[in-house]
Amino acid sequence: MGPGTLAQVLCCLPKFDDPRLLIGLDTSDDAGVYKLTDDLALIQTVDFFPPVVDDPYTFGQVAATNALSDIYAMGGTPLLALNIVGFPIQTTPVSVLGEILRGGGDKIKEAGAVILGGHTIEDHEPKYGLAVTGVVHPDCVVSNEGAKPGDVIVLTKPLGTGSILTAVRKGEPAEGPLREAIHWMTTLNRAASEAMQEIGVNACTDITGFGLLGHLFQLARASGVALRLSFERIPLLPGVRDFAEKGYFPGGAQKNRRYVEERVSFSRLSPAEEGILLDPQTSGGLAIVIPKAKVDDLLKRLQDKGVEVASVIGEVVKGEPGKVFVTR
Repeated sequence: MGPGTLAQVLCCLPKFDDPRLLIGLDTSDDAGVYKLTDDLALIQTVDFFPPVVDDPYTFGQVAATNALSDIYAMGGTPLLALNIVGFPIQTTPVSVLGEILRGGGDKIKEAGAVILGGHTIEDHEPKYGLAVTGVVHPDCVVSNEGAKPGDVIVLTKPLGTGSILTAVRKGEPAEGPLREAIHWMTTLNRAASEAMQEIGVNACTDITGFGLLGHLFQLARASGVALRLSFERIPLLPGVRDFAEKGYFPGGAQKNRRYVEERVSFSRLSPAEEGILLDPQTSGGLAIVIPKAKVDDLLKRLQDKGVEVASVIGEVVKGEPGKVFVTR
């Protein structure tokens, strides 16, 4: 579901007035946060989708990595998970489902969390994901509403998974780019999250289905600030520029464009380059917002923890809340 449609649906939900609800729906954050004690809060999130790759084990890994990402974006530690499965048992061998669950389970284990069980229904196509519960100190929650003018934005994974996966589905020879995309889609945001917790940051969001611009718009709006991004500083997966020039984007890219078209100003970017910034990402990186004086410490900490990509892609500025300016 596109971000514009989702926003209309969420308007129908009742308001919950509970002083223990630290983060709910109002800020479009990555997950909800509920305070249990002065020293402990729960982070709750859920995510599932149809296969994005052919191999069932890899699909399970990607889906689990993606679901865990919301916990990491909030500065939390994943603790528990529940599998969510839709599966065409009448037409697909049950061994396929076993491989999907094995892939997801291996990633949950890598994250140091535990799968408690789950729920399965019959469906016309496979769908898999997880509901994940994490923990965080109430004073250490990282949300998307703390960005301040003068801060800089650090991105921890390259863009382009949606474009590459679309090109593969259309029959393009893309073995190398697909292999690279799978590497990133199955890389936990754990190390990046640990680094930002140790350094201390002002805001964060993970980059997933709404694309880089959709998620950064939500962050800027929640924080009451504007953003300036430099396209040439944004890391891209190999092959993405060529696939973008050929128009290989999933349908969600157009939904993302409609969602932000009145909030984003492009300067000297081609339509393909604009599309890359709107491309729905699967299991993307963290966009970390940090005071400029601390960015070198963060970049070093990320490097020390083995984070392969950490690029300063823009800055926070005063301006119309939610406005995003993108130049070359």
